[in-house]
Amino acid sequence: MPEFKKEQWKPGTLIYPLPAVLVSCGKFKDEYNVFTVSWVGTLCTDPAMCYISVRKSRHSYDIIKKNMEFVINITNEDLAKATDWCGVKSGADVNKFEEMGLTPVKASIVDAPIIAESPLSIECRVKQIVELGSHDMFIANVVNIQADERYIDEATGAFKLNEAKLIAYSHGHYYKLGEEIGKFGWSVQKKK
Repeated sequence: MPEFKKEQWKPGTLIYPLPAVLVSCGKFKDEYNVFTVSWVGTLCTDPAMCYISVRKSRHSYDIIKKNMEFVINITNEDLAKATDWCGVKSGADVNKFEEMGLTPVKASIVDAPIIAESPLSIECRVKQIVELGSHDMFIANVVNIQADERYIDEATGAFKLNEAKLIAYSHGHYYKLGEEIGKFGWSVQKKK
């Protein structure tokens, strides 16, 4: 058996890669904001639930806490620059939608805008806020999803995520997603 040597490190957040999403919020146009979040994920299938973790110091924190709704906008290669820019600039100082040429469109169910250029916009209603330390976790119910028709397979109705050219965030860097190496269950699938 090969010998593995590992160093001990202090506890940290090194679970990578992560999605790099643009979260949009604001009930009224004058409070609309968008910011980048990578601490985001799925919590439950039925009911559909997800979370975002946000620093209390972020401009959008108070907007989301007040309105208890937000939209997770999946990002792709076309949105890479905006994804980074919206993570380093504050909505308290600039209108990120205007500066990045993003189109806010009223969501169907929640009082927050979706980003028209996003391949997938997930409308969320906050169920619970969990205070954790540097970040608070907004646990939310998914109440609607808007999918760009360009990525919907006409024959099956399935959303073709692989064609959307999604990006990921890993330890301070953004990456294109690579080629498929398997699918769920491929390791146990019977060979023909």
